[in-house]
Order: sequence, then C-alpha cells, then structure tokens
Amino acid sequence: MITINNEPKAYTPIFLGTTQHSLRLSLEILIMVGMKLNDEIIETYNVTVSAIELGQLPSIGSEIAIDEITGSELSCFKAKLKQSDAKIQNTVSSELENLIELKNVGRYQLLKGKNNMTQELNVPTLTNNNLILMRQMLGVTQKELSVTMGINEKTIRRIENKEQDISERFVNKLLAVYRDLAQSIEVQFDWVSLTFPDLTSKQVIADVLQLQENLFLERPTSQNFYTREMAFAGEKNIYIQDFAPVKNPETQEIEQKFGTTLYLTGKGTRLFEKALLEQNMNWRNFFEKARQYRGHLTRLDIAINDKWGLLNMNDLVKAVQEKRFWSKSKSYAVHGNVDDGWTVDFGKSPFVIRAYDKHKEQANKGYDTDVKTRVELELHQDKAEYVLDEWFNHDKKLVDITFDILYTYLWFTNEPIDAQKLKSDKVREVIEQTVEPMPAWSLLTSLGNRMKFVRQPKKQSVERIEKWVLQSVVPSLAVLKKTGHWHEIIEAINTVELSAEHEKLVMATTKNAVTQASKHLNINFEKATKKYNEDDEQGKGA
Repeated sequence: MITINNEPKAYTPIFLGTTQHSLRLSLEILIMVGMKLNDEIIETYNVTVSAIELGQLPSIGSEIAIDEITGSELSCFKAKLKQSDAKIQNTVSSELENLIELKNVGRYQLLKGKNNMTQELNVPTLTNNNLILMRQMLGVTQKELSVTMGINEKTIRRIENKEQDISERFVNKLLAVYRDLAQSIEVQFDWVSLTFPDLTSKQVIADVLQLQENLFLERPTSQNFYTREMAFAGEKNIYIQDFAPVKNPETQEIEQKFGTTLYLTGKGTRLFEKALLEQNMNWRNFFEKARQYRGHLTRLDIAINDKWGLLNMNDLVKAVQEKRFWSKSKSYAVHGNVDDGWTVDFGKSPFVIRAYDKHKEQANKGYDTDVKTRVELELHQDKAEYVLDEWFNHDKKLVDITFDILYTYLWFTNEPIDAQKLKSDKVREVIEQTVEPMPAWSLLTSLGNRMKFVRQPKKQSVERIEKWVLQSVVPSLAVLKKTGHWHEIIEAINTVELSAEHEKLVMATTKNAVTQASKHLNINFEKATKKYNEDDEQGKGA
C-alpha cells in the first residue's frame, strides 16, 4: 500500500533505476519507481528521494520502502521513505560515483513484460499479396512490371502465385525504378514537448533553442500551473511556459522560480527545423543538447505520412468494426464520418496510435497537402524517452524504431479474428501464423524502414491571415471599391496600429535568420519542398 497525493493505492513500489539526466552527486537523487499490481507495472514515476534516507541503492526490480509520493510532473514528484529501526550503512554516494564511471549510465527500461517495447527490430516479410497490391496501385501489368524492372515476367508470376519468395534484391530494384513508390511514405516529428527543471524560459530560448529572444512575445498565462509564456511570433507554435519573477513581500527582492516546458506543435516542429538548418544541426544534435540541460521529453509525436494513398481510412474503419485487427491496447475509438474523414485511436496515454484522413482534415481547414493518410505515434514520458534511448544508445535509425513500434503494437487482418485466438498466451504469433494480414497494412510496415525520416524546414508566414482575407474579406472590399470607399480603406490600413502579437508576427515573417547563427547563414529557401534525411550520417540532403 502506498499513498499518492493523499490517495491510498494498493501498489507495491518497485525500484527501476536512476535516470541518466539526473545522475549526479547530490543529497537528493532522482530515481524511477514502478507501481506494481498483480505482477504488472501499472505506471511509473520519476521521484526525488533523500540519499540519506535511502541509505543504499536497491537492486533493479526489487521493492523500495516508499510510503508516500506527492507532487506533479511539472513541479516534480517527491517520495517519503518508511522509517526503519534497522541501521543501514549509507553507500549511495559511492554507488553513484561508480555509476558515473560506467558507460551509458542511467539507461533504464521497464521490466521485461507486457509493457516493454521490443528490443529487436520486427519487420514483416513482403508477400505475394503485397506485390499484387503494389502492381495494382502502380497501374501496371505483370509484363509491364517485368520490362520496367528488367527481369523475367515468369519471376513476377511465380511470386504472385506463391511459388517464389520476394528477395531483398527484388525489392531494392523495384524501389529504384519506381521513384514515386520509394518516396510514398515519409516519417517526421510532429510534436515535441520537453521539461527543463533547472532553466527559465529565457534560458531555454537563449541556450537550448538559440533563437532570437526579440522574436518572442512575453505574456501571462495560467495554463499547466505556469504564470508566464514566451510565444514565437506571438503564436502558439513554438512556445515556452515558466514562472514569471515575483517580488518577495518580506525581503522586497525579485525571486525567480526555475522549471519550464518547451512546446513545439506540428507547425512548430517545421518552423524549428528552419532554426536547426541555420545552426547546421539536426534533431539528434538538438536532443543531445537538451539532455545536457537535463531536458526530459514529456511528449513526442511521430507522423507516418502516406502520400501514395496506400491506406484507405474507410477500409481501416470497416476492419475495426468487423474486429479484423489486433492491438496491444484493449482501448480504441472511432471518430468522424465518410465526408469529413475518419480518425481511429488505439490505446491511451502514455501511448496512442492514431490513423486519420490527413487530406480531408486539411481540406476542411481550406488547405492542401500531398499526404493522403497519416498514422501517428503519440508517446508520453517514458515511452517518448524510449525512442531517444534506442536512437542514441543502440544507434538504430529513427525509421526502424518507428516501424518496429507500429508493427509490435498494431496489426490488421483480412478476416475477423476468432475470440479464442485473442485469449492465447502468444496471441500475436498465433494471429500472424493463421490469419491472412491486410495487404495494405502489412505493406506499410514492410516498406516503412526503407523510407526516410525527414526534416522539412519552413519559414514563419502569414498564410493563415492571407487565406482568411482572400476568402472572407476580399468580396466585401470589392464592394467598397466599386462604391467609392477604397480611399478610406487604404488610409485605415496605413494608419492602423498593430497589436504586440501582430508586430512579432511581422518580425518573424520578414527575418530570414531566426537564430543566433545569422553571421554564418547561407541558406536558399526558394525551394519550399527541400527536405533533409534525419537518418543520414550528417542528416543533410534527402
């Protein structure tokens, strides 16, 4: 039994290790604690404990004598240990010193079990149905495919008739001759949130982001228990929330409370990728720097963009309704309709897989996009940190990590899955061996790791305002012009006073260099479609 924020819980606290970004010699250390219930880790907490009270570091996986946990993710959780009459020799300091000398110190993962993401990459093999589907989507016959690839037509027939397997060489050649197919799927970050317990928002802007502070609008906020917000161009695309300095009524001194959270929204990630380009950095460089400042991911969204129309949301929704899918999470929900577009969610925080009609979503907002369907991995806290750990510590490619997670957690089939099979101890293996997969979904996961994880830098723009004016204001302006009131409109435009938000938007839109690296800036943004491959060794050029 443990009390969490004054609420008794029937959990057994389990020690899961120290965390890399907090490992330091201190009287207070940050550790990870798992809440065990019925032999399963239900949730985890990063908690600060007294090294003196702790006495010595427990073995990973063993119980830890925590009596109470209080606090929040933003203000940090603190743990109180049960008092014991036994005298324990205090060895925490020496143990931390030994850990610091080790390579890859502090890398932790959940205990092996249901909640642990896979350690080895899982990639399904391409099948005859996958080749048939690709050929149909390319709109070519067996003969046309064989001529274009420069191979015998008999090979195509044998593969489609299940008489021959698809070789690695065959797939590589197929992607080489059909360039559109090779670029049909792209992966990119679509949301990034990081907390910095030791920094203020202005320090995050100057030291971590290295953006020009004069491009940010400072304003009060009451969101997420913070009191101050710094918004790039006055908009909530790139913004940081922290605590505004206050005057101590007793000492009359200005006091600054530390702790801040950085938010990069979907659009914010594209804008920040321009800043990364100016600084000759990639995402890996940025996350490595963030960890140096004890930055901890609170949310990371990875978007898989299907530009080929491989996935059809009507088909996915029908598969869900007919129970033609398996998910590690028993939670799922369907939203939307045929006209406005479907959205299907699998799981809930800290890990959600979401598939939706991106093209219809953007069309409803009046925008155009070359993305047909999007599959998103929304990861929070430890699940988000897992991606960085695999990327940094095991040198895996981001596309490999992304599709390994997708393949491990969600699978669609061509026929309903028998309820008895869902009760099997090895349910996933049984389903894959006995139920035919949905060709489009298995093709997505098979081709995924051959695709690119891209950065697509974009400049701040006033496209939103321009679009609104063109659609809603221009017709009225035309009436005023034809009735002789145009002069008054021009005069009003020339004399209007812009708000602070609009002034910041003007500055950010007209400035080519948004970072402190302006002296070395030599970038041509004439080609708006320029993309960069994050998984390249230098992360340059896609």
